[in-house]
Amino acid sequence: MFDEVNGSGGGRGADHGRALWSGDYYNEGVVNDHDFFFDKLREECGVFGVFGHPEAAHLAYYGLHALQHRGQESAGICVSDGREFHYHRDMGLVKEIFNTEIMSGLQGAMGIAHVRYSTSGESKIVNAQPLVFKYREGDLAIATNGNLVNAVELRKRLERQGSIFQTSSDTEVVAHLIARSQHDDIVDAVREALQQVDGAYAFLFMTRDKLIAANDPHGLRPFVLGKLGDAYVFASETCAFDAIGAQHVRDIEPGELLVLELGKPELRSERFAAEKRRAVCAMEYIYFARPDSDIDSVNIHSARKRMGRQLAIEAFIDADVVTGVPDSSISAAIGYAEQTGIPYELGLIKNRYMGRTFIQPSQALREQGVKMKLSAVRKVVEGKRVVMIDDSIVRGTTSLRIVNLLREAGAKEVHVRISSPPFMNPCFYGIDTPDRKELIAAQKSVEEIRQAINADSLHFLSHEGLLAAIGRGDGQEFNRGMCTACFDNRYPTELYGHRSLVSEDVRIISEKSPKLELRTEQSAFVKA
Repeated sequence: MFDEVNGSGGGRGADHGRALWSGDYYNEGVVNDHDFFFDKLREECGVFGVFGHPEAAHLAYYGLHALQHRGQESAGICVSDGREFHYHRDMGLVKEIFNTEIMSGLQGAMGIAHVRYSTSGESKIVNAQPLVFKYREGDLAIATNGNLVNAVELRKRLERQGSIFQTSSDTEVVAHLIARSQHDDIVDAVREALQQVDGAYAFLFMTRDKLIAANDPHGLRPFVLGKLGDAYVFASETCAFDAIGAQHVRDIEPGELLVLELGKPELRSERFAAEKRRAVCAMEYIYFARPDSDIDSVNIHSARKRMGRQLAIEAFIDADVVTGVPDSSISAAIGYAEQTGIPYELGLIKNRYMGRTFIQPSQALREQGVKMKLSAVRKVVEGKRVVMIDDSIVRGTTSLRIVNLLREAGAKEVHVRISSPPFMNPCFYGIDTPDRKELIAAQKSVEEIRQAINADSLHFLSHEGLLAAIGRGDGQEFNRGMCTACFDNRYPTELYGHRSLVSEDVRIISEKSPKLELRTEQSAFVKA
């Protein structure tokens, strides 16, 4: 059928001859050592594409730098010169992977690129994207951000039909669907494949002469289109366009298929699916996206400031200073300070020069390891009543360590304010989340969480306050067109084999109308 290119065939590739991945999950990887003490959420990945520019690889390099916050485990760039692929991918940060010699070999006027984060298990090169395949119509490269919730079901069906998988990647599932299509035209084959998958995805497909972009029908993951002169660019976030001087044209619509072909400079827009209930991930606004990015015309920094202001309205506490946990919570902390008049101070400093690994301390000193990543500014917090703003609480271990860090630095009181509702449900759309049993908000009351993290007080932003603060849409769409399943257990897609991992009152709301809720696997509708 087709084989993944491992440094040979279809052009120049570099995977260093490592063995094919054989784990149980596509997101197989290790938690980076420097994150050992932290339980923050991790996003799936970031994608970047270029069409019609002679320096496609170099633009992709700068674009990936801007998207590095979306994944630090691996990175890759694949370009086409119209005849063959030239690509390189490896483990590590973008600046560690690509040098002058490697970049000089990546010649072509179009390309796709990718950064990836790590989760649990063993990290291996085969997970690095773009994935490159050979099939009957030629070479095919794929980069994606997101997760397919029906990948397991599709894989079983394909295996019964004779497909042989080299990985457990849901991206490879899509490649098999394309390869098995009766359509010779790659656009038709991609369209047919996407009509069979369900979940969250921003896809970039590339052949030797075509580049195709697709966004899932719910628009769960951010995906934007830009222009640099006559060249087209694609990215997970608008901040990547700023890095290369490109103009943000628009967001790619849910269910939209964009096609570009060498020799045909015009952009072709088609649909592979009707738009379903809009459900862009709320955590993009809260935590994942860079503050200088815009999603659906909403600036991330401004949205987070409004979250902080709303948090101050809902949960004012008299204090001496406000500080935010770097980096994602700083904007919300500024908003809280502005609303209350309490001075904002840099009470916590992030160590940005620690590198990707460090020697693990002994068990006896393990808790001290947090200080290698984060430091409290003693002269700012000593003897003060401190309001600590953070974006979320997952297991609670990080919050406990930071509260204790502030107390050790002399803080008289530590009041914790979270700029999101309690995180109670796992995500199946490309965000690395623990099992529901490990989510502290799913197991404990707010008061019990307060005691567990050693805070003097604790308050979460309300669900209504979050939606109002983000300010997306006109208020007529369900949840203002956002997915908040991690807070309210209302998922935009069917969950297939993941049902056992969520609470019994899970609700699937896939249609545009908020009046209908899908409650069972049998697709029985009940009134909301």
